[in-house]
Amino acid sequence: MMASPATILQSVFGYTSFRHNQEAIIDHLLGGKDALVLMPTGGGKSLCYQVPALCLDGVTIVVSPLIALMKDQVDALLLSGVKAAFLNSTQHPSEREAILQQLRKNELKLLYVAPERLVGAEINLLQFLKEQATPALFAIDEAHCISQWGHDFRPEYRILHELKIQFPNIPVIALTATADGLTKKDIVDQLQLKDYRVFENSFNRPNITYYVKPKRNYYDELLDYLETHKDDSGIVYCLSRNATEKLAEDLKADGFNAEAYHAGLDKSTRDQRQDLFLKDDIKIMVATIAFGMGINKSNVRYVIHADLPKNIEGYYQETGRAGRDGLPSEAVLFYGAGDVMKLKNFAQIDNNPEQTKILLDKLDKMVAFCETRQCRRKYLLNYFGEQAPEYCGTCDTCIHKPELSDQTIVAQKIMSAVARVNEKFGLGYIADLLRGSNSEKIRPEHKELKVYGIGKDKPRDEWMHYTRELLSSGYLQMSDSQYPVLQLTEKSKGVLFRGEKVFLHAPIQITTVKEPVIYQQLPYENDLFENLKKLRNKIAHEENVPAYLIFSDSSLIDLATYLPFTTDDLSKISGFGVYKIEKYGEAFLEHVQDYCNEQGLDTRIELKQPKRERKTKQPRERDTDTKKVSLEFYQSGMSITDIAEKRLLSVNTIETHLAFYISSGKLDINNFVPPDKQELIRTALTKYGKSSLRLLKENLPEEIGYGDIKFTIAATEINS
Repeated sequence: MMASPATILQSVFGYTSFRHNQEAIIDHLLGGKDALVLMPTGGGKSLCYQVPALCLDGVTIVVSPLIALMKDQVDALLLSGVKAAFLNSTQHPSEREAILQQLRKNELKLLYVAPERLVGAEINLLQFLKEQATPALFAIDEAHCISQWGHDFRPEYRILHELKIQFPNIPVIALTATADGLTKKDIVDQLQLKDYRVFENSFNRPNITYYVKPKRNYYDELLDYLETHKDDSGIVYCLSRNATEKLAEDLKADGFNAEAYHAGLDKSTRDQRQDLFLKDDIKIMVATIAFGMGINKSNVRYVIHADLPKNIEGYYQETGRAGRDGLPSEAVLFYGAGDVMKLKNFAQIDNNPEQTKILLDKLDKMVAFCETRQCRRKYLLNYFGEQAPEYCGTCDTCIHKPELSDQTIVAQKIMSAVARVNEKFGLGYIADLLRGSNSEKIRPEHKELKVYGIGKDKPRDEWMHYTRELLSSGYLQMSDSQYPVLQLTEKSKGVLFRGEKVFLHAPIQITTVKEPVIYQQLPYENDLFENLKKLRNKIAHEENVPAYLIFSDSSLIDLATYLPFTTDDLSKISGFGVYKIEKYGEAFLEHVQDYCNEQGLDTRIELKQPKRERKTKQPRERDTDTKKVSLEFYQSGMSITDIAEKRLLSVNTIETHLAFYISSGKLDINNFVPPDKQELIRTALTKYGKSSLRLLKENLPEEIGYGDIKFTIAATEINS
């Protein structure tokens, strides 16, 4: 064992406390036991195996289904100072051999692999681990892929049953965001988990607001929505490859920064577009479900479904790609009956009636979600076996809860039309019949009926709405056939023949709410937030990584809210671990200090929730490996600029490293700042204090730089 989980969480990842049941899961794994973890997207699944990986001796093997997902996770770990790597088919044999050499020397803490790599022809990784390395833990990400009952079954995952056969004493953690009871049991059976616990977190994503809108002529409404979110990143899902291409082209023609993504594109195009989206250079990705599982982008503000998803599990997972940083986000679904018919055809599995029945049942529940009048969040949570209140306040049915009104005459007209056509036609036909449509689809004999045209006073969508209301209230039913038709029920006969009243919800015009009421925090400085985003993007492009891997939007909002002035203050900000403070802290601090000086603002760090007390406290400043490297380069005769270029760090960061050694007495201030400048700086320090470098700089001669000020401040701390 190396360090405690709480210490790892704080020093490496920059978080002060665990969320949900992360701590219990980690303790369970460190006890050598297996676990199945169900945790919503953005709930912190990765930390459940990354933290124990850093507590245990040996390497943790993470099985992941997509190359993009592996690269994303590894990049994030490397940026936090963790030794991690991945093995995949895109690497040159020499790259793979270098990684195996690191394994032999026990230099890696986490290794990400695809399931087929474990027993591949080129590398039998399981055999290699038995003979030449020390596995500490196996983590199976997207574990629902192992189950034929899951929504994304992948046969290559079935090979993972070998883990418990060859390494019976190594703990296994299986993680997924979505699994019903059948899928959970299959995961446990397939992985042969022993002495395991199932850890289930709430499926609730309180920061996501859910909307379902009618699909007919939806494009104009989509444009209006995107116009109000022009600075946000978002994903629009379509059912087919052609649909993504067409919609992306239409959006680009209307001035939006959008691209298409689907499995039919060549790999280089997919990789390029995904990379641009991750770096915020593309704002809108129009995609099939081929896009997403490998996307850990935390600042996706909306997910739109232009077509109906196949099942609740897929819908939940796709909408869960919005708001992974916990900030307010939206999920919008455009629903049309035509999509239902397409998906029913897709659900037909040749020679497998059992699988077909399961797929059709899942589709029916997806349709019911779209047509429900109850709280949509409650519907989702109930689907996953979780209780929920009747009202959430952040879905369209709760935000715009309509009153019930007497719609008996409307109901009688619809029921009469269904009866007059002998219960042999569907919802759209009945609406057209009532409207008196001249379409060739309306049979000539039906145009002679009394019900033909008696509904001209209402638009077609309104008749469709009331018909769905009657369906959801049990006054009508849909036949269980390939081409479902409307049928009367016993309940409808009471309305037609016994004078019973019908109360229905009126149709509503849904409008989105920009700021859901569920997210509450202190007001933040928006201009500063935008400046910090620009700084983050600049650093991300320099380091060729997605911007959110540097810091999430929530970390930047924390900066813009609490306005830290010192390095000690930074350690109180979410996401600022020791490694990232050393690497990026000074640059972000200067932006905050500059903004506060311009606006006349003081720090608000005292309003930040204090950290939990640790049993052992770390010293405020530590002599770390990265500082030592800068010191060695300096002592070898290199200039500060040369060190920064060689280490791919900023000059500010190198100055901070060397200032530490001035404050500890290892370096002489006089080698950095002439005595006359020191005197001027000390005089300014007496007058203005040392909390704001910008304030000091503005009140000193122009030739005195920030580095001079930092070095002189460090020298004053030698005896303090």
